[in-house]
Amino acid sequence: MTTRSSVHPPSRPNVRPACPNFSSGPCAKRPGWEVGTLAAAMVGRSHRAEPARARIQEVSDRSRAILGIPTDWRLGVVPASDTGAVELALWSLLGPRGVDLLAWESFGSGWVSDAVKQLKLSDTRVLEADYGKLPDLAAVDFDRDVVFTWNGTTSGVRVPNADWIAKDRKGLAICDATSAVFAMDVRFDKLDVVTWSWQKVLGGEAAHGMLALSPRAVERLESYTPPWPMPKLFRLTAGGKLDQSIFEGSTINTPSMLCVEDALDSLRWAESVGGLPGLIARSESNLATVARWAERSDWAEFLAADPALRSCTSICLKLAGPWARDKDAKAVAHAVKSIVKKLDAEGVAHDIGSYRDAPPGIRLWGGATIESSDLAAVLPWLDWAYAEATA
Repeated sequence: MTTRSSVHPPSRPNVRPACPNFSSGPCAKRPGWEVGTLAAAMVGRSHRAEPARARIQEVSDRSRAILGIPTDWRLGVVPASDTGAVELALWSLLGPRGVDLLAWESFGSGWVSDAVKQLKLSDTRVLEADYGKLPDLAAVDFDRDVVFTWNGTTSGVRVPNADWIAKDRKGLAICDATSAVFAMDVRFDKLDVVTWSWQKVLGGEAAHGMLALSPRAVERLESYTPPWPMPKLFRLTAGGKLDQSIFEGSTINTPSMLCVEDALDSLRWAESVGGLPGLIARSESNLATVARWAERSDWAEFLAADPALRSCTSICLKLAGPWARDKDAKAVAHAVKSIVKKLDAEGVAHDIGSYRDAPPGIRLWGGATIESSDLAAVLPWLDWAYAEATA
């Protein structure tokens, strides 16, 4: 098959993306966003005032409706983004059972570290895989608690579905879904704890996490007291019972009402594009745009070799082909840095380098706030920058 780069070096493109923001977090704002969107934010008011609490609760209510979260689940806003939400869950829930921990990228490895090195749990199994692959999902034991990421933000690898998760599980299924919800079919009926932040697929601002708890997770909270000290920011119970106020518009600490207003704007936009089916379609269309280009490329390919595992949000690419095969790792890393720097300087693609712990490569955010036309426009620039960097 004839490839573009093998015929002649590409010329400098003329078409530029309308929005050059392809960061994987915080991610691009929704199309048409402007700062005036925040004019109605309840700044200068107590977050405990009834109108402010109603705004915070509206974020949960709209999120629940869009995502199809069961009515008997609790959903609330917690501190410190998705990281805070995951750690709150791990520190509050782990201990009564053995734990299976799945890790195939940076953040999953972080949750392993929490359980093994910080909480020092005595009965843990770590199921690992290299970047670009998944662990053996058939090996997971759902008689134990299970901790995993639905989508590996730093590897571009997602679980293909929820079929591998036991419906009659005895342990809790705890899922970091921050770069999956609002872009993938995250099956709440197969999970017990789901966490995310506004700064990913919604394109919201940082520092606020969302925590969703099934009735089984609530039962664990009310029947188990962890043996380690619990910081105030992690306390979900009072007097041995779930603190219901956290899931009724109150928060553990003070949230930003500007961020709350921004999240509401994102959720209204999500509704306007067809809710969850529309959001998923937008993200899958973005993945398809990159996949068509990668299929014809002689220098770039997906970090995830299996198409069924490729993320439609954190789209991770690596340098391949004759040039990369003939070079050592240092030369490849240098070329990647050059590509990223050139495109940033041109103002056509910002923040597209791979995560610091991941193999050197390109990471393009493909979540629902990204227009496929912008991805289509940036791809010829990648070809141009690669040719410049490897000349």
